[in-house]
Amino acid sequence: MLNYNTYTHPTSTQWVTFVHGAGGSSSIWYKQIRAFKAVYNILVLDLRGHGKSKMVLKDVVNPKYTFDIISTDILEVIDYLKIKKSHFVGISLGTILIRNLAEKHPGRVQSMVLAGAILKFDFKSQLLIKLGVVFKSVVPYILLYTLFAFIIMPRKNHKKSRMLFVRESKKLCQKEFIRWYKLTSGVNPLLRFFRGNDIKIPTLYVMGEEDHLFLPSVKKLAKEHLLSQVYIVRDCGHVVNVEQPLIFNRKSIQFLSELSS
Repeated sequence: MLNYNTYTHPTSTQWVTFVHGAGGSSSIWYKQIRAFKAVYNILVLDLRGHGKSKMVLKDVVNPKYTFDIISTDILEVIDYLKIKKSHFVGISLGTILIRNLAEKHPGRVQSMVLAGAILKFDFKSQLLIKLGVVFKSVVPYILLYTLFAFIIMPRKNHKKSRMLFVRESKKLCQKEFIRWYKLTSGVNPLLRFFRGNDIKIPTLYVMGEEDHLFLPSVKKLAKEHLLSQVYIVRDCGHVVNVEQPLIFNRKSIQFLSELSS
């Protein structure tokens, strides 16, 4: 089972589950825990191969990851804790996992807050991924990850987020990185399906105005899907919860509170 931590509220019956992105860990939510646990029960977890979720025998035997497999990991923890339904908060690739979980088990997902959401890889992104596929076995993964982090988060004010993700990615091994890289490189058909299917679960997209790779597709989708809305944070890049935590926390909790009322 994945490594996880919970923070229980003395009176609330509602849960918020946090899902990090590829190369990160549950530690990226350190600026959210205090604000959210004052209102809700909190579950934070490390995806397989990340943080303290160490590789187990089944991961060694099965060299290929799928979004269904990773989503089932999350569901396993929720089932173990007897959480019937949860709000979900995700960042970057974690937003794809939440969206996939909502597709497979919509009754378990009360709402979604998707930050730095990935809904489409544009031509530049696809070219970058293809180059990575060519060089992933010969170039140390940390160099590739550092390059990708710089392209996604290029500005001076993105430096803190960029360094955080690179530091966390160093905890991965080369084989684990390749598994996740292959998972990401084949995601476009799934994203196309997500864009075309309005799942009708209340969703807040929190995006930095400088998230140049992913913001355009999110703005377009939020206009087309019935229960979706987007909030754009000024002077902010991809990792909204790290760069602008006060705004992220306030807007996300406001969104969840309005649903409850």
